[in-house]
Amino acid sequence: MINRADPGRIRLALPNKGRLSQPAASLLTEAGFGFEADDRRLFAPCHNYPLDLLFVRAEDIPEYTQDGVVDLGITGSNLLAESGVAVDRLLGLGFGRCRLQVAVPGAGTIQRVEELSGQLVATSHPRASATFFAERGVEVRLVEISGAVEITPLLGVADAIVDLVSTGTTLATNGLRPLETVLESEAELVARKELEPNRRELADHVQLVLASVIAARNKKYLMMNAPGTAVSAIRELLPGMGSPSVLQLAEPAMVAVHAVVDAPSIWELLGPLRQLGASSILVLPIEKLIP
Repeated sequence: MINRADPGRIRLALPNKGRLSQPAASLLTEAGFGFEADDRRLFAPCHNYPLDLLFVRAEDIPEYTQDGVVDLGITGSNLLAESGVAVDRLLGLGFGRCRLQVAVPGAGTIQRVEELSGQLVATSHPRASATFFAERGVEVRLVEISGAVEITPLLGVADAIVDLVSTGTTLATNGLRPLETVLESEAELVARKELEPNRRELADHVQLVLASVIAARNKKYLMMNAPGTAVSAIRELLPGMGSPSVLQLAEPAMVAVHAVVDAPSIWELLGPLRQLGASSILVLPIEKLIP
């Protein structure tokens, strides 16, 4: 059982299904938090950290976090905006990226949001949509839909929609085209406001470890031997985090160069490094990175 009364443990709510569920659980596992979970379990205690996981609907996580049912939560930016809750937004997690967009029939003539004044707009995000149109000074009639929003213009239920878009394929399939983005969304780590000092310390550690995993995902550790005379040129070449480490080798003319570099740039660097005399080049994955 999860003991909520235990001040030495904190709760983290995770999505139990949907596009955020597996990446969220994988992130925690990658960060080193040990737990066992399956589709039938609603909670799982971590055996190596005072952290208890609660598996609930992503839509409920903002409210649970605000109300103190949990101390931390992982949910989408769009759900946070829609719920209107007061929580601390700690960290973007780099997955579940999508956009909440206004879309209209592709065959229509509407080119600007302002042309939707007086029109029917279907959405499953009424709060975020109402805020967007109010800020633009456009009066629309919102139709709240819980199912397939993109089909409503074809059915004559609405003139336009506000819906989540990842690739745009669903919009195109239903004869729609994007008009404007309401907000950009990704998975976020959030926390209850005014956490007690002991729980805040535990939550800060969770945030730090998750951030270190995310920071490491797009980096590689590069090691090589090189002539000492080439260090300046190698330093100019490496787009890394600060200055590379340079270590003297047993052979006086040679040094070892270590650096953290962006993963996509690795393959472009190998040829120029070899031309500068680098040898024994190693490219290693990074598990965690704290800048």
